[in-house]
Amino acid sequence: MSLRDLYREYNGQVQFILVYIREAHPTDGWYMGNHDIRDHQSMDERREVAGMCEAALQYGIKTYVDEMDDAVSEAYAAMPDRLYLVGIDGRVFYAGGKGPFGFKPGELKEAIDRYLVKREATDEFSATA
Repeated sequence: MSLRDLYREYNGQVQFILVYIREAHPTDGWYMGNHDIRDHQSMDERREVAGMCEAALQYGIKTYVDEMDDAVSEAYAAMPDRLYLVGIDGRVFYAGGKGPFGFKPGELKEAIDRYLVKREATDEFSATA
């Protein structure tokens, strides 16, 4: 199960958003030797790299870019990567473990299935009330 598989299966039922955050392994930081990306010094640099990642991954998911203050990354403890399911009410329904070992699309799939069942039951209850 991949993120791409989840998007294909649930795109009509769940809104997918990818947020590009600070580079986890910049060449001038904790470098892992698999790319040539420096730590971003401006939003333009961060947007450029986010666009490259969006094109390379080809998920089809709209990519947003965290600001230079890393507010989204800090709020969601997203470094280096993480999966979340946020309900329509804004509450976190699922928070995956920190990547790469906690990045488990299969767990997110199970959470989406539970959420959709719960939402459908709530919608049915609301319609009859």
